[in-house]
Amino acid sequence: MESSLLGANPRLLCCLFLLWALAAVAEAKTVHKQWDISYQFTHSDCVRKLAVTINGRTPGPTIRAVQGDTVVVTVKNLLMTENVAIHWHGIRQLGPPWADGTEGVTQCPILPGDAFEYRFVVDRPGTYMYHAHYGMQRSAGLNGMIVVAAAPGSADAEPFAYDGGEHEVLLNDWWHKSTYEQAAGLAAVPIVWVGEPQSLLINGRGRYNCSAMAPDAACNATHPECAAQVFAVVPGRTYRFRIASVTSLSALNFEIEWKAEDPVTSKHAYALADPPFSVWLYCQSQMGRPTRTPTANSAYRIRQSLATVAHPEHAHPPPPRADRTILLLNSQNKIDGRIKWAINNVSFTLPHTPYLVALKHGLLGAFDQCPPPETYNHTGYDVYGVQANPNATTSDGLYRLAFGSVVDVVLQNANMLAPNNSETHPWHLHGHDFWTLGYGVGRFDPAVHPATYNLRDPVMKNTVAVHPFGWTALRFRADNPGVWAFHCHIEAHFFMGMGVAFEEGIERVGDLPEEIRRCVSTKGGHH
Repeated sequence: MESSLLGANPRLLCCLFLLWALAAVAEAKTVHKQWDISYQFTHSDCVRKLAVTINGRTPGPTIRAVQGDTVVVTVKNLLMTENVAIHWHGIRQLGPPWADGTEGVTQCPILPGDAFEYRFVVDRPGTYMYHAHYGMQRSAGLNGMIVVAAAPGSADAEPFAYDGGEHEVLLNDWWHKSTYEQAAGLAAVPIVWVGEPQSLLINGRGRYNCSAMAPDAACNATHPECAAQVFAVVPGRTYRFRIASVTSLSALNFEIEWKAEDPVTSKHAYALADPPFSVWLYCQSQMGRPTRTPTANSAYRIRQSLATVAHPEHAHPPPPRADRTILLLNSQNKIDGRIKWAINNVSFTLPHTPYLVALKHGLLGAFDQCPPPETYNHTGYDVYGVQANPNATTSDGLYRLAFGSVVDVVLQNANMLAPNNSETHPWHLHGHDFWTLGYGVGRFDPAVHPATYNLRDPVMKNTVAVHPFGWTALRFRADNPGVWAFHCHIEAHFFMGMGVAFEEGIERVGDLPEEIRRCVSTKGGHH
């Protein structure tokens, strides 16, 4: 066959190539969605509350597509007093970085009454999610799931067979206070913390104890919107559960009462805004079995982090070494008397003009041109002690990465302002997957700990946990042109400054659409 092709007429080869290309294009489809974003009264946990909805629903509709499809979502902002931006969590946005949906980084927000078209290709099958990326709107109900099926005949076929169908599980936490109240409290002196959520929701449904509220409170325990979510299963069949967590604060241990069997070897799953995942559940006949109180053992989270490695058939070893290492210290600080989170003593703020627009158009005055620190005094810093000087500064500077370079980022957790107190932080990187090389407890030592990295079969993720008083090391290749946020996925923490931004290959980004530039300031800029 090869020799016959080599001797074939060039015109015939050209026609064959065009037919193949046209067939490939014909297989890929465009999935269109029209969304109206508005406030609606809901009873998600039986308590009447205004929620940010998509076409009147929260969570929003699940987007279903096939690998290689183009997804087009036209978003109309019908909120009377709020802007909107939507991030497609886990979609790398190869090619159009402005579709990432991060206000201040890749786009201007969608103003009240305006519309914006998000257009992107779903290049990999799997379970993803979307959520608001403006202010603290994610906790107000603007979220949902994305399901991408493997393309027919692709190498990314389903790893396990299941004959019972699929169920989607979207986990969320829910407050009765509005996001306005929460944001105002976080900016106040003294701070008013958002506190624990009033309810936890599964697919937008939960149940608050109405008897704990005043008799005249708008709580209806029999409202259909807060009826328990029921997943119908048939004994003897295997089901796929797609699980995602869009929680704004809560770290959840997801548990199913069943006997663990292959391909799942544990009935516990720790979900802290991690990349969505799937479990395959074989149903045995145990109907009528009484429920029991789920466990909440935090040891699962650490064991899961340390034990998670890539499947042997899907392992992609990382580059053997990094071109650049950035050490990021998470610390709680004070600025003008207000409690903030800082990275290397700098609290992150978003510029008014999005980085992507400012860099493409040479608006050098749009943000601080001095990059933030790449390290901290790791040899003398006591991660278990309270800082002697908790004062920090603010900046909207970013890290400029050489395109194609390999970058190591080590996240270090430290003590907060209160003694003997450190928290778990889930860090999410936009536009990339990264290799999770290692975890540890205590202070990271650049001269010692890199020798313990897993360079054989580390799992690739876009979100990773940094545990209390611990460190987490990750590696990624800066090969996606654009500007990308990297931040704590706890909504209040990012609002308080726990984040950074990376620029890479900005000169490779094409012409920007006019719609993402509606808030652009030219102050101090030049072309």
